[in-house]
Amino acid sequence: MKSDNKPVGAPKRSSVARRPTISDVSQLAGVSRMTVSRVISDPELVLPATRERVNKAIADLGYVPDRTAGSLSSRRTGFIALILPTLTNANFAAVAHGLTEVLREADYHLLIAYTEYDMAEEERQLRNLLARRPEAIVLTGAVHQRTLSRLLIAADIPIIEIADLPQRPIEHAIGFSNYQVGRTAARYLLNRGFRRIGAVGGSNVGDVIDHRGEERMRGFEEELELAGVSADRVLRHGQAPVSFSHGATAMDELLRLAPDVEAVFAVSDLSAVGVVMECQRRGIRIPEDISVIGFGDFEIGKEINPALTTIHVDFGALGQRTGQMILDLLTNGERDTTHIVDVGLRIVERDSVGRRS
Repeated sequence: MKSDNKPVGAPKRSSVARRPTISDVSQLAGVSRMTVSRVISDPELVLPATRERVNKAIADLGYVPDRTAGSLSSRRTGFIALILPTLTNANFAAVAHGLTEVLREADYHLLIAYTEYDMAEEERQLRNLLARRPEAIVLTGAVHQRTLSRLLIAADIPIIEIADLPQRPIEHAIGFSNYQVGRTAARYLLNRGFRRIGAVGGSNVGDVIDHRGEERMRGFEEELELAGVSADRVLRHGQAPVSFSHGATAMDELLRLAPDVEAVFAVSDLSAVGVVMECQRRGIRIPEDISVIGFGDFEIGKEINPALTTIHVDFGALGQRTGQMILDLLTNGERDTTHIVDVGLRIVERDSVGRRS
């Protein structure tokens, strides 16, 4: 007798679970496939009793509509792609939240990818996202590989660069000038009477660079030089993304190189908190001995002691305005005009910056 090697109780192939289809829904609800499609896309056209029966069948089966099938001819997928440098930054989370708030009202959904500040990874993620046929692309910053720009233009969909203000955007831009962030921080410290002024940011060499952070550092340096103040205490240290530990190690190095420093700008509040902690570990008083200013207005900056003076940008509003621009572009179809929107920035004065007479 020929032995059967299947384990006892093994399911037959026909009983293996499969993804439910629109035909399954129509059969269970006792309606046509066209009626099911109408319930999904235009429910107000279907009688309430029929609509309820179809929705119950959808729920019972766990059916998920395949939106890409209909989009093959209409080009509407309902997806908007968002590429961020990192998912651990609260300000980028605020952008995604603001963007989602606006888009979900029009039944659009976000596809999110992140790059860890690696430009080659940004291109890989873009290719993956374009394969899913988004209706618009939102990407962070204004520095990209040339091949990425070609991919975006060839996609023939709205493109919005955020969190920066490029002079020549690929198509549209919503953000703020990171260069002006640096200049604003330097002017603030200069106006408070400081002259031995330092800064800490990430390295500007290698494959992983925070180009927006580097713009802040460049603006800071140039403002010092315009005021006739040495920029020798501006330190680029470590790799992006910056963090609490980055600020601590960078401050350790800055104090070794320039022990006379009396005020420090950190390229992010995350680094600024690390700077404050390192000073406190050494018995250096903030702001009596060293003043510290950051960027980003992260929640932790409000809670440390002393509370952190910082530069604020409304990232949630940035996300909302980006979402509204996308809806306008998709609705009106007008893409010949380049839109550049500056959301602005402002200093939030707290306790971490003193004054030199």
